[in-house]
Amino acid sequence: MKNKIIKIGAMAASAVMLATSIPAVATAAESNYSYIYDYWGDVQEMPDAYNVCDVFTSSDLGLDTMLKNPDGMYVRDNMIYICDTGNNRIVILERTGKDSIELVKTVDKIKGSSINTLSGPTDIAVSEEGNIFIADKGNSRILKLDSEFNYILEFGKPDDQALTADQAFLPNKIVIDTAERVYCIATGINRGLIKYEADATFSGFIGATKVVYNFGEYLKKKFASQEQLARMESFVPTEYDNIYMDNEGFIYTVTDATTEEDLKAEKGDAVRKLNLLGNDILVRNGEWPIYGDLYMGAGGGYSGPSQFADITVLDNDIFICLDKNRGRLFGYDDQGNMVYIFGGNGNMDGYFRMPSAIDHMGNDLIVLDSLDNSLTLFIPTEFGQLVYTAMEQFDIGEYEASGQAWEEVMKLDGNYTLAYIGIGRSLLRQKQYGEAMDYFDLKYDADNYSKAFQQYRKKWVEKNIAIIVIVILAVFLIPLGIGKINQIKREIDKEEFFNK
Repeated sequence: MKNKIIKIGAMAASAVMLATSIPAVATAAESNYSYIYDYWGDVQEMPDAYNVCDVFTSSDLGLDTMLKNPDGMYVRDNMIYICDTGNNRIVILERTGKDSIELVKTVDKIKGSSINTLSGPTDIAVSEEGNIFIADKGNSRILKLDSEFNYILEFGKPDDQALTADQAFLPNKIVIDTAERVYCIATGINRGLIKYEADATFSGFIGATKVVYNFGEYLKKKFASQEQLARMESFVPTEYDNIYMDNEGFIYTVTDATTEEDLKAEKGDAVRKLNLLGNDILVRNGEWPIYGDLYMGAGGGYSGPSQFADITVLDNDIFICLDKNRGRLFGYDDQGNMVYIFGGNGNMDGYFRMPSAIDHMGNDLIVLDSLDNSLTLFIPTEFGQLVYTAMEQFDIGEYEASGQAWEEVMKLDGNYTLAYIGIGRSLLRQKQYGEAMDYFDLKYDADNYSKAFQQYRKKWVEKNIAIIVIVILAVFLIPLGIGKINQIKREIDKEEFFNK
């Protein structure tokens, strides 16, 4: 978290400089329900980053049997695969237009398997080769099927000493990599992600969460009886709730089991980004920790922290977390900066009753509601697309174009923090260090300000090196010269005195 000790004088000076160099910008445009947190942690309204394109119910999708507690969803190209958990089937949909989604087929039978029906499927994934993987939770297996749902093989309970013989294997969420290795979250197994090779061989656990404990509870356990220990909660890693693999092969995980106290004390992570070794490499340079809403008080029947049920990652590295507690979507960039927040609980379009899954199709977002049994399709607004454009242009090295896109963002919302930081970063890459410092200072971005200042100081020294050398030489040589002259003068005076 950034240093919040900012000099008021420097802030005022930068504001004056910006006032003379930046054209007037508009205040936040009218917004339906989108917001963000400013530097001080206050809610700042912002223009909507997304609009609801349409909400699709079971009848809209042409289903004879209504969806029942759908829990998992996967998007590939223009195809949408839904785990209709309560009906023990897979629903396959196709997006045929900007605002049209049509039913392709439903599948409830597996060809070639000794158990040819699904039982409470909770997640699905499709490989680049078209093979289909299903977390068939009720049947304690992960299925690998071909594109026609013919049985290929299955992944069973891991052969590991840490798991007891009577412990049930309940695969809940899965992802697959390009080699068709499977990474699984299983209910009741908190050792991290279960990793299988492509041939269904169990190869270990990766990415176990940090153990979080309270020192007071630790002392209690040291002196507790066996009966008291049995009633106390063990200090064990937290179980993940969902998982997503981005286009670079990094695995994002979310959990809703972290308490408000642990989140605020930064002892637990609601979101993690795992590399191949299972190490968390998520960048957290944003002003606020990545755990959703900062305010967790009770209101409208909801209380406590955000509870992330799912996560998806766009190709521009924006990751969006789905909060099942208050029905909100939280977008963050690859540095951990909050980009937008929208959504809520309710029956209106753009609100949810029990959101269970999120995925994306391009920059469009699709949210599955397990209680409302519906799909909501969101498309970026002009504001949202401008933000994405500015970020994407910066990532490919078009720094001047990125700065211009951020200026367009500022015309729609003159208070949007990331626009100032984005312009500052583009100026920094264009070696306009002084101007970059002005933008960073105005939005209290101490880290980037420090980077710009270091380069500004280096550039100033290189430009004025001759003057600096002359001054340094003058500082040393002039006193020496004056001293030498005074010495000679004293010797002359002394010689004249003795010659009299």
